Amino acid sequence: MPRTLITGGGGFVGSHLCERFLAEGHEVICVDNFITGSVGNLDGVRNDPKFTLMGHDISHALHVRGPIDNVLHFASPASPVDYLNFPIQTLKVGSLGTHNALGLAMKKGAAFLLASTSEVYGDPEVHPQVEEYWGHVNPIGTRGCYDEAKRFAEAITMAYHRAHQVNTHIIRIFNTYGERMRLDDGRVLPNFMGQALRGEPLTVYGDGSQTRSFCYVADLVEGIYRLLPTDYHMPVNLGNPAEVTILEFAKEILALSGSPSTIEYRPLPQDDPKIRQPDITKARQLLGWEPKVNRHEGLERTLEHFRQRVTPPAPKSN
Repeated sequence: MPRTLITGGGGFVGSHLCERFLAEGHEVICVDNFITGSVGNLDGVRNDPKFTLMGHDISHALHVRGPIDNVLHFASPASPVDYLNFPIQTLKVGSLGTHNALGLAMKKGAAFLLASTSEVYGDPEVHPQVEEYWGHVNPIGTRGCYDEAKRFAEAITMAYHRAHQVNTHIIRIFNTYGERMRLDDGRVLPNFMGQALRGEPLTVYGDGSQTRSFCYVADLVEGIYRLLPTDYHMPVNLGNPAEVTILEFAKEILALSGSPSTIEYRPLPQDDPKIRQPDITKARQLLGWEPKVNRHEGLERTLEHFRQRVTPPAPKSN
């Protein structure tokens, strides 16, 4: 039975990975300090005899008994609200945490997979973004704690591969959405859906012309699962290349939810990327992978998840 350790396994993406690897017959060790994750995300797997939960901050050394076949490093705050609230922890988990996870993989002879991000491209000057693009990042801006932590994580991952022959893999995740996202995590999709379901104005920053590309979580997990057994070690973009402006996206959410909410415009945050679209040629060629769930279908599933967690507005009295 393969044994797979997932840091950040109590998070949005991490919990879906725990489910997938358990379903594939792996023994899964979930490591999380729950700074942004939730024990509730693991309700579906906690009673599985192949599942072990370790409450631990991977920024500190981790010792695990027995063999480990795979280490997936997904521990990190991943939304602007979270990494602006926890900038030091974000930098630590990207640096010290990645170092510790790599050291564990090297000690156990395990494959290692790093969850990097499209944010390594910053506010890009190349569109769509290809893996060979080095990025346009402000290292001392408010987003720098996340962007630079991930850029460092990629650098040390490649150093461990080159210096110690660790079997490493790197994915660059573009905006992912789906069940178990937190309503308060500050990203555009839960913001819009929460506001629409509560009857509040949808907050669009700038004029809404900035673009994003949204990938449903099941598609992302499939790409991760396909990359892990390969012998490819350079970064691979995983995301949905269907690009949409934020204003168009807000209107999609309003139509899907049937909400009477209006749209409210606010100033654009510092260093907010103007464009974001993955070039997934490499994933297509290497993994035979591309997203299967279109945005409308994925949004319907996600909206139903949020409907169960939002108190609708009280009807107005006459």
